[in-house]
Amino acid sequence: MERMKELCKILNKWAYEYYVLDAPTVSDREYDKLYDELRELERESGVVLKESPTRRVGGEPVKGFQKHTHISRLYSLDKAVTDDELSAFFTRTEKQGAKIYTVEYKYDGLTICLTYDKGAFVRATTRGDGRVGEDVTAQALTVKSFPLEISYQGTLEVRGEAVIRLSVLDKYNREHPEEQLKNARNAAAGAIRNLDPKVTALRKPEILFYDVNYMSEEPVMTQTGAMEFLKKEGFKTFPYFKVCQSREEVQAAVDEIEIGRKSLDVLTDGAVVKVDDERVRRTMGYTDKFPRWAIAFKFEAEEAETTVKDVVWQIGRTGKLTPLAHVEPVELAGATVQKATLNNFGDLTKKGIKLGARVLIRRSNEVIPEILGAIGGGEGEVPVLRPVTCPACGSPVKEVGANLFCTNDACPPRVVQRLTHYCSKNAADIGGLSENTLTLLYEKLNVRRFSDLYLLTEEALSGLEGFKDKKINNLLGEIEKSKQMPLDNFLYAIGIDGIGRVAARDLARFGSVEAVAKLSFEELCALENVGEVTANAILRFFSDPQNQEELERLFALGVSPKAKEKKTGSFSGETVVLTGSLSIPRGDAQKLIEEAGGVCGSSVTGKTTLVVAGESAGSKLKKAQELGIPILSEEELFQRLGK
Repeated sequence: MERMKELCKILNKWAYEYYVLDAPTVSDREYDKLYDELRELERESGVVLKESPTRRVGGEPVKGFQKHTHISRLYSLDKAVTDDELSAFFTRTEKQGAKIYTVEYKYDGLTICLTYDKGAFVRATTRGDGRVGEDVTAQALTVKSFPLEISYQGTLEVRGEAVIRLSVLDKYNREHPEEQLKNARNAAAGAIRNLDPKVTALRKPEILFYDVNYMSEEPVMTQTGAMEFLKKEGFKTFPYFKVCQSREEVQAAVDEIEIGRKSLDVLTDGAVVKVDDERVRRTMGYTDKFPRWAIAFKFEAEEAETTVKDVVWQIGRTGKLTPLAHVEPVELAGATVQKATLNNFGDLTKKGIKLGARVLIRRSNEVIPEILGAIGGGEGEVPVLRPVTCPACGSPVKEVGANLFCTNDACPPRVVQRLTHYCSKNAADIGGLSENTLTLLYEKLNVRRFSDLYLLTEEALSGLEGFKDKKINNLLGEIEKSKQMPLDNFLYAIGIDGIGRVAARDLARFGSVEAVAKLSFEELCALENVGEVTANAILRFFSDPQNQEELERLFALGVSPKAKEKKTGSFSGETVVLTGSLSIPRGDAQKLIEEAGGVCGSSVTGKTTLVVAGESAGSKLKKAQELGIPILSEEELFQRLGK
């Protein structure tokens, strides 16, 4: 056992020098010799130490990704794409006293969160929606740019970006002509989110670390502190990291990154700017999506010229007609672009889009293909006609504002899109029911309503092309599992106009579909994420006889949405709003309140029962005082929490 520990220590040191420092001190032959010795000792003893490098070999394929809830939420970043937007960020932060900023590259890959406990690597997960991600531990173990053992003995979450170097991608494509990977971003995401760890190992991703997401003991509260901690513990970080004393220095660093990224071996699409003052961070806090003290400056996307070959109209689940331009293939940011979505007919006309027109196309933020406009006029161009009937079903088209809508609620692609939305990941989450599969079920098995999915049988599915026993069993199992979906998923899935995932979570707090259906217009408008238009849409949905019948069918077939179990504690029944600067991150305070049975809101309304006021509390405190809402100090908050 002692020899095994010694070998692990030596091999991990050499691996750190090779994969993290890019400065190997021994030959591959020397490494392989000790590695083979360790593997033989493990085979003889049947013991594999938690820090053993042999754990990094790609194992057998996993059956599926398990969900994992992050200890602390992984926020995304607000974005700036113009100098004016970046200047506005500085204005906001300087008002709060910010003087020191950090600047680093924004990598373009897949966000990964690693968890450690008592010094040992525990798991790796994707970011997911920031609260819940997918467990990709088996895949991450094939990556050698992070330690399996660290000196920090508390519970830890660190954050990084899984990337595939451009040179590695090029070599992979040369060695695997049968499977050409289009770009480094998708290749990295595909490598980590692949059920077979051997595929992950073959693509050779690495993880560049840039943040400490959670520390149970003595948490670091600045970006400089986070980077120092990561380097000290042996995580691979990118060498470029600037500390700036003014907005002018930040701008110079951003310019330096924009020029330097062209020659990098890593795909990047911007620069990340963060306030490095702990007090300012606490004061500014977070929105529902991102920290107010950080921003990602996205560089102008790559542009190219191409020709419009055709414009077709897509019909969404609401009946909206969206023009989709088919263009001559053009390479942008490592991907071949052949289609570009336009907003509506007015946008198409304004930009001068015609068949045969020469246009300027851009991948907005290097992701979404976008036509900027036509480049001059040319002979042979044909205007795109405004449709007066739906191209899918022939029904009349109506104009609402700037958009066109099919008037037929039973329009085939519209029905398929509703079904696709219902089955999507953040809704019923029925694996195996893609848009293509649902189109087949629509055409062959007369699937029209959500409830029809729960009437599918093995016998009916077996008559479809490509449906074998295993696929049928898996699909029926997924459908059965979806009957117990969370209530907020269900409220999102059924397709109420204006109800996204955030508003669905607000509605789910009422505990049941029946309770939501009984809410009044005033009660709905009192919710933070529901306005008058959406409130009316909710009322219309639940008063519609067809929707009522469909809900009854779903419930009769066993669909039973589950409200999240309400936690009980010292804040049970309270709706709490936090304002001002606290001694701990606002997200952590919210988590403590929710664990004690409370609900946290971001604005003071008639539903607010308590306000926690820290230092420099502003308008929220004033409004709470005007409404006579009880106010707690931070000290009183912790007393009530028993901490």
